[in-house]
Amino acid sequence: MKRRNLLVAVSFVLGSRSAIAFADQPTRIVVPFTPAGGPDMIARFLAEGLPQRLGRPAVVENIPGASGNIGSNVVAKAKPDGHTLMLSVNTLVMNASLFQGLPYDPVRDFRAITLTAWGTLALVAHPQQRVRTVEDFVALAKRASTPLAYGSPGVGTPHHLAMEFLQSEMGIELMHVPYKGSAGAVQDLLAGQIGFMFLPVHVAATYVKSGRLNGLAVGSVTRSAVLPDCPTLIEQGVKDANIDMWYGLFAPKGTDDRIVERLNAESVAILQSEEARSSFAKQGLVAAHSTPAAFAELVAQDYERWRKVIERRGISADMTSQAGR
Repeated sequence: MKRRNLLVAVSFVLGSRSAIAFADQPTRIVVPFTPAGGPDMIARFLAEGLPQRLGRPAVVENIPGASGNIGSNVVAKAKPDGHTLMLSVNTLVMNASLFQGLPYDPVRDFRAITLTAWGTLALVAHPQQRVRTVEDFVALAKRASTPLAYGSPGVGTPHHLAMEFLQSEMGIELMHVPYKGSAGAVQDLLAGQIGFMFLPVHVAATYVKSGRLNGLAVGSVTRSAVLPDCPTLIEQGVKDANIDMWYGLFAPKGTDDRIVERLNAESVAILQSEEARSSFAKQGLVAAHSTPAAFAELVAQDYERWRKVIERRGISADMTSQAGR
C-alpha cells in the first residue's frame, strides 16, 4: 500500500512538472513566408490574443523559402504537442502539384485547426485595353493576333493560377509574364507594359477608383464591399469561379484531438472579435473561422481542385518567364 501511494505521489509530481513545462513553453506560430504579408499579419494578431487564453507566451517565426515549402516542412516534422503551429494560405495545397518530390503532404501531414480569413482577387485591366467586362476580355483575347500579356507575382501564385483557371474555363490563351513579387508587376501594369492581372481586391480598389485600372470582376462568390460595383466572375458566366484565397491555422499530424479542440476554441474566440474584423479589413481580408473538420474538408477539396487546374494547364514550379523577366 505504501509503495502504491508512493507511485501515485511520484506520478502526480511528474505530471505537475509536465503541466508546468507545457505552460512555460511558448506557442510557436510558423509563417512560411516573409513578414508583412497576409499570413504574417494574421499570425501576429493571434499571437497577441492567445497568451491570455492559453496561459503561455506565443511567438511568430517567419521561415520563408521555396514558395512556403521550407517552413511548411519544418511544421510537418515538428513534435505534435500543440506548441508548434503554422499559419498558411492556399498555396499550401497548390504547391503539392507544382513541386515534384515534396517532403510533406499538405493534406495528410497537418491537422487543420481553423480557417482564419478569406482574401479576394480582382481581375483588372489597363484602360488602353478598352475592356470593362469579362465578356469584353474574352472577345479581345479570341480576336487578338498574338496572345494578350498578363502579369503575376510568380509562377504558381494564386494570382497566376486564377488566370490559368479563367483561361481553361473560357477557352482562351494568354501570355503569362511572371515577376519576382507584386511590385514590379503592378508597376508594369500601371504603365501599360502588360494588360491584365489578378490583384488583391483592396490593392485593385485603389487604382480602379482613381481610374488608373478598370475592374472587370472579383473572384469571390458574392461582390466585395471594397469594390461593390464590380460584378463577380460567376455573375458574368464563369462557372464555379470561386477563386478566393483562404488562410488558416494548422498543427502537425498526430496532434491530440483535445489540443486541436482547445486551440480551435481559443482561436475562434479571437477571430470573432470586432477588432479582428477591423484589423483584417485594413489588409483586404475578411476574418473567418470554422470547425477543424470543416477546415480540413476545405483543404482537401481545394487540393483536388487546383491539382486539376495545374495538370490541365501543364504548370510546374520550374517554368521560366516567357518574357525573360
